[in-house]
Amino acid sequence: MPTSNPEHTDAAGTAPVGPVDASRVPRFAGIATFARLPRLEDVPRADIAVVGVPFDSGVSYRPGARFGPAHVREASRLLRPYNPAQDVSPFATQQVADAGDLAVNPFSIDEAVVEIEHAARGLRERADRLVVIGGDHTIALPLLRTVHEAHGPVAVLHFDAHLDTWDTYFGAPVTHGTPFRRASEEGLIDLTASMHVGTRGPLYGVEDLADDERLGFAIVTSEDVEEHGVAAAIERIRARIGDAPLYISIDIDVLDPAHAPGTGTPEAGGLTSRELLRILRALSDKRIVGADVVEVAPAYDHAQLTAVAASHVAYELISAMAPRG
Repeated sequence: MPTSNPEHTDAAGTAPVGPVDASRVPRFAGIATFARLPRLEDVPRADIAVVGVPFDSGVSYRPGARFGPAHVREASRLLRPYNPAQDVSPFATQQVADAGDLAVNPFSIDEAVVEIEHAARGLRERADRLVVIGGDHTIALPLLRTVHEAHGPVAVLHFDAHLDTWDTYFGAPVTHGTPFRRASEEGLIDLTASMHVGTRGPLYGVEDLADDERLGFAIVTSEDVEEHGVAAAIERIRARIGDAPLYISIDIDVLDPAHAPGTGTPEAGGLTSRELLRILRALSDKRIVGADVVEVAPAYDHAQLTAVAASHVAYELISAMAPRG
């Protein structure tokens, strides 16, 4: 049965409804909502809604991320309500609920993008912030459009093996390799405060880096993390973000394939899950206005390695959004 914490209440005096109590209901039983949280329709309003977007028609290599939300939810059954690394109980100090999956057109990227934008805008009437589980990285563009409506240009902290600022694939302007180019062109991002983290591997040419800088991104590569350490990476990230409203977008392929084999475009030499989680924990004092975790492709996963990593990433994001004090 769901738990609640009467010590923390919202403006209406209602205590948050927490996850199902694992000491009374086995973790492997019941509906697989994220972290066994209540559904959005079962609470009056949420501070954070976790929502799946099972869309992968924008991929350029291996498909399958449309099955990512269900896979991550299954792995999230083991998450617990207290986060000692951040010293916070993220489900007790804020109402977090699972909003289910968006139903979007799998045959038309253009229609799907419009549907995602419309649905995300509607969810923001029921929840202050969204943590979105993809799906492929195409979904970041419509999500950023809705965030921009509320906050103006935002700092984008983009964890990924790839830049995702390329122009087109086969003439298509919106794919999983182009969302941040389109977002920059549309004025959705803060050009002075955005950054890629964990990029690595071959590019099409040196001009890719010049384009990326022009579009408003600084870069901390995975080689930078290896050479200078996580603490130095955190220092650079925090200095770049400053006080800007922050949107965090995490492609699970930022992790090395040893930590996240279940993804569509794997690249050797990535971050460890420990490094990624440590960086996210260092952002708890920033004004995080939304986030996504994308590109989990279960068909290529082994023993839920990728799903476990993604579920913990989402958990750390929710924890970083939790009020302190």
